[in-house]
Amino acid sequence: MTRTPGPQVATPASPRASRPRRLGPRLRRAPVVLVVLLLLAVEVYPLFWLVMNSLKSSQEFLNTPSWQLPTEFRWDNYTTAWEQGMLATTIRNSLVATVPSLLLIIVLGVAAGFALEVMVWRGRHAVLLAVLGGIMIPGQMILLPLFTIYLNLDLTGSLWPLIITYTAHGLPLTIFMMATYFRAIPREIFEASTIDGASVLRSFVSIGFPMVRNAVLTVALVQFFLIWNDLLFAITFANRRELNTVQAGLLNFSGQYGALDYGPLFAAICIAIGGVLALYLFLNQRIMQGLVAGSVKG
Repeated sequence: MTRTPGPQVATPASPRASRPRRLGPRLRRAPVVLVVLLLLAVEVYPLFWLVMNSLKSSQEFLNTPSWQLPTEFRWDNYTTAWEQGMLATTIRNSLVATVPSLLLIIVLGVAAGFALEVMVWRGRHAVLLAVLGGIMIPGQMILLPLFTIYLNLDLTGSLWPLIITYTAHGLPLTIFMMATYFRAIPREIFEASTIDGASVLRSFVSIGFPMVRNAVLTVALVQFFLIWNDLLFAITFANRRELNTVQAGLLNFSGQYGALDYGPLFAAICIAIGGVLALYLFLNQRIMQGLVAGSVKG
């Protein structure tokens, strides 16, 4: 007697069998690693290329591929760059023009940001809008009027035109950024200090400034880079060779008929950016803290 098979009941698959297999942690991180490596290549390779070409002779630079390593390391290019580019003079001029401008920008910008955002007075919003309007004025529009004013005041033979121009040109952005940082501080802190008898100056010095000091460092470094790397104002207002800044001094490497001595030129660029790069690497942690300084602090 044969037994007929009965209806079969479908059994549910086990959770382990139905669950899709997850990717391993290394495989999941692979896209992120690739993006980071790509960014490193984009950022690091130009510096490597610049250093390698600074050690080549001009003939080797013209006759070999730019990515090829130098056959002979020409360390004397740095000596030639220092002497031919007058780097000692140009670096000193850049510091003389940058440091006073930066101090004025920070002192006036932080105080103005505090006054526009923390203090309550009539017309402060209109003043802030006027400051924002200053950010939108390109530097090329003010070159001729400023040059005429400096020429009439007999200031063209000094670095004062650069100091005045850098200060005025950097203040709008600094005031706007500092007003944004002060806006993130709870008003209850300043109200409590006022109830305790603190004056406006005491509240600014003892409470407001310490709470935004990382932001001040970030803004100062941004303005330092903008001033240090400026070429437009430098070649317009300090057009004498003994008044050249670093960026204007790099133009001294053009020879007869516009020919360039590439080895010393790249060596001079390495010297010019070396100190700035070291400064950024030394202060990068404080800069990152300043970028997130808009969070509420207690």
